[in-house]
Amino acid sequence: MIVGGALALGSVALVVRAFDVQVVNNAFYLQQGQARSLREIPIPTSRGMITDRNGEPLAVSTPVESVWGNPKELLENPARIPELAVALEVPADVLTRKLTQRANKEFLYLKRRISPEQARRILAHNIPGVFSQREFRRFYPQGEAMAHVLGFTNVDDRGQEGLELSFDHILSGKPGSKRVIRDGQGRIVESVDLIKAAEPGQDLTLTIDRRIQFLAYRELRNQLVKTGASSGSAVVLDIATGEVLAMVNLPSYNPNAVAMGNADAHRNRAVTDVFEPGSTMKPITVAAALNAHIVTPDTRIDLNPGYMQLGRYTIRDHSNYGVQTITGVITKSSNIGAAKLAARMKDQYFYDFIRQFGYGQKPGSGFPGESAGVLAMPSRWSGTTKATMAYGYGMSATPLQIAMVYASLGNGGKLITPTFVKGERNEPRQVLDPQIAHEVMRMMQTVTETGGTATQAAILGYHVAGKTGTARKYSETGGYTRRYLSYFAGVVPVQNPRFSMVVVVNDPDPERGYFGGLVSAPVFRTVMDGALRLMDVPPDDIDTWIAAQNSAQHANELRGEEGPVLPDASAAAPLADATLLAPVNGGAQ
Repeated sequence: MIVGGALALGSVALVVRAFDVQVVNNAFYLQQGQARSLREIPIPTSRGMITDRNGEPLAVSTPVESVWGNPKELLENPARIPELAVALEVPADVLTRKLTQRANKEFLYLKRRISPEQARRILAHNIPGVFSQREFRRFYPQGEAMAHVLGFTNVDDRGQEGLELSFDHILSGKPGSKRVIRDGQGRIVESVDLIKAAEPGQDLTLTIDRRIQFLAYRELRNQLVKTGASSGSAVVLDIATGEVLAMVNLPSYNPNAVAMGNADAHRNRAVTDVFEPGSTMKPITVAAALNAHIVTPDTRIDLNPGYMQLGRYTIRDHSNYGVQTITGVITKSSNIGAAKLAARMKDQYFYDFIRQFGYGQKPGSGFPGESAGVLAMPSRWSGTTKATMAYGYGMSATPLQIAMVYASLGNGGKLITPTFVKGERNEPRQVLDPQIAHEVMRMMQTVTETGGTATQAAILGYHVAGKTGTARKYSETGGYTRRYLSYFAGVVPVQNPRFSMVVVVNDPDPERGYFGGLVSAPVFRTVMDGALRLMDVPPDDIDTWIAAQNSAQHANELRGEEGPVLPDASAAAPLADATLLAPVNGGAQ
């Protein structure tokens, strides 16, 4: 009876205590139990996709796995650490040191953003304290060709460069979170509650056309190899909308393996690097003179004897061009003619005219790191500044700025802020009388025709307006070196302008040719010829195309050949400048 009574009393005491613990005063134990089994974990979300104007993917997020571990638990099983190190492909001592440094933590990434297969192989070892979680990794199908426009993301999938950085707030999704119950081995056994649903990032459609982009990348790369140049940039704009259709830079890098490349190659030179624009400024100088009504297209300027003294400096032309009209100043690319036109204009007027085209100001495209270039105010000019600015020295601009200026000439004097986002429309700003813009376009057309400096920019079936530029590079020690920047900026077609393109080749080997008409113009021709066909732009010089076709047909008949005739675009390049072609092609084509 005593034993039975004691057991009954003990049973009552246990029931009372259990009731107290589980019902009356259960808060403490619930908290302790949840702390050991209930966890709030994030729900990863994917970054928005970036596509070109036609919906082709340029940047996509793919699911990957990240392996993590609990340092406390791993250090309790030191015998398994070498096995884990082999699975992770890291030295055992390095892994041990990392775990020891975080011995009081419960979370440590062991290997991030690997394929699900790799993660499964690591988890297959069943090492206590090792787990995995879903993440996303960015993948760029176009690789180097699109690297500078898109940029890249870091290990946490956040934009670091280019449009990935600029539109990170749109592309980045909002991770969710949920409560789960884990067992003693840290495995999730039950999802308890959804705290916040994950929101995927928004997709972004660019104005870029990947076909034109790759064409520009390929042609610029080939020309850099051919000329021995150190770098280059090319920009293609849609004249009517300001949309950036292509923007390439070399050297480039692989955005899928950023750590393997040169960090200096990450820079988008077309937007961030400034250069003296050289002779690409001459059409603007001529437009300023026409706008001031101090000359007409037929005004004649004496360029004899091929050089002009200005203080202690001498301005020279490539040859003595004698007496030329204003059109001839552009056709022959006369430094003397540009300097004489600038001398007839007031300083403040010339400065204001150049600035209204966007020089000295950021283009406003929204691309990170945009440069405004350099355009000094008249109060800071020396005695020769205005004269040298007239032909592109003493100021600086980016390739994107030059492309904007030439697009405005093709757009009837309307300047449009460039954009990378399809559907975004920026209001045009009238900066030049449409009639003057049309006259300057006609003058620039002579540059690509027989007798001009860029016959290699001519495109069969289309009238091309453009301007070459060959600027000597400034030396850090003062003065100018015998190294060059080779430009070609152009608009096509002249009758109904559709594209503006600028090609800049930096530091070509002088022994292989360095004039803009030899180095940069061929890139323009090939890229624009392809773009015109891709966009189904009708020709505005059908007579030349028919004449070339008839000539090719006649040549075939003389050789006794039959079949359809498809004239090569290279036939559009006049043969009059055979001497200019010789350094590159070894003779006339």
